[in-house]
Amino acid sequence: MRVVLRQDVEGLGRKGEVCEVADGYFRNLLSPRGLAIKATKGIEGQAESMRRAAVLRDAKSRAEAEEMAARLAPMVITVSARAGEGGRLFGSVGASELAEAVEAQAGVVIDRRALVLDAPLKELGRVSVVCSPHDGVEFLVTVEVVAE
Repeated sequence: MRVVLRQDVEGLGRKGEVCEVADGYFRNLLSPRGLAIKATKGIEGQAESMRRAAVLRDAKSRAEAEEMAARLAPMVITVSARAGEGGRLFGSVGASELAEAVEAQAGVVIDRRALVLDAPLKELGRVSVVCSPHDGVEFLVTVEVVAE
């Protein structure tokens, strides 16, 4: 059975793609969850327009991410936090605090989920944090944690 995906389905395809699936898979999983609809001539035309719109949105989003990378890569973002002896912080600095600091200092709105932290920052000093705002666009943001 030919279906048009209404959302991304892992292992099957992306939104707007026309896929061939088993009748039972469509009837029992895809249709009840609203993930796909039967492919007719009109719906396949709509799927094509959905794909074109998605490509345009993706290109715009990628361009914005590359512009963001060009602005943030040379900057050093300063975050102040309370610290004790030896440079250990009382608490930690997480991705949301970093995103707020980037917005305040660089004027760039960045989603906290784009900042890849293995663990929250717990010491004073300079650290490079990976920022991945879009698939295929990754850059380093230099963060300096200073004592209040």
